[in-house]
Amino acid sequence: MADPESNFTKPVIDASIRVAKAVNAQVIMVYIDALEDVEKFVARATGISEVVFIARDEKDAKLAKAMNAKVVSVPGFNMTRMGQIKMATVMAFSQQLLKSGDVFVFVSGVVGKGLDTMVTMKVGAEFELMQTVGQPKLTEHIKQVVFQRVLNLALELAHEGREGKPVGALFVVGDYRGVRKYCQQNIINPFHGYAEKKRNILDDNIKETVKEFSSIDGAFIIKGTGVIASAGTTLRANLAGDDLPQGLGSRHGSAAAITASTKSIAISVSESTGSVRIWRLGRMITELDKAPKQSSAHSPAGNLPVDAD
Repeated sequence: MADPESNFTKPVIDASIRVAKAVNAQVIMVYIDALEDVEKFVARATGISEVVFIARDEKDAKLAKAMNAKVVSVPGFNMTRMGQIKMATVMAFSQQLLKSGDVFVFVSGVVGKGLDTMVTMKVGAEFELMQTVGQPKLTEHIKQVVFQRVLNLALELAHEGREGKPVGALFVVGDYRGVRKYCQQNIINPFHGYAEKKRNILDDNIKETVKEFSSIDGAFIIKGTGVIASAGTTLRANLAGDDLPQGLGSRHGSAAAITASTKSIAISVSESTGSVRIWRLGRMITELDKAPKQSSAHSPAGNLPVDAD
């Protein structure tokens, strides 16, 4: 529930509903655990096409489903406010709860501290949130649940690292026939020889195995069905898309190049910053940032790390 000491939640909710109606928003999205009275919120939002609840755990997801409401489940990591919005929006987009051209209102805040932020956007008209212009739907060649599972895994690696140490990783998902033309295996493939059902990313038992192999240089190559084809794979595609954003290194160059050359999606994890980036058609379409550690809140801007991995 919302922090009782917060004096922002109620006025922010009031404002979000007024704005959603004023701009004829198709969707209003809100973290369900920040609402003191979920049914009251739904009643007040009558007239808005769709209310989508964001759930950080299974309990909240079940609450939303019990009310026959749309729900997007997200991992409960500590992220910046915009990071929370981006993550939930990407998930909603993959579930086709949002589509290009939709106007939506998103209400967010610090985890456990209520709601204090409202964002109003039109999908495809902005670039800070997600570059959707000219992009096919995220799950065109990939099962929705596979995309979400890989993104969740990337976020876990970004926030938890491996054995307390930060790790970088690259996942290339979908269009395996196209991707394999650019693959070179410089180490023994640790997934070779296993039955497909035992190396599917949807199997909960495979998660720790993937995390263990995340320390190996190279990419994870994953079929659109979730089957992991290889790990520690070098990609030989040449960058044919837009210029790589300044400050990004070889891992991100590979992500841009392979998605420019195939119909795959790439998800990269930065070892130096913990940022998770999603790539499509040679471009970074969104970036999910961790919330800064409290101890680094007063660090000079010039000392922020450059993401060279």
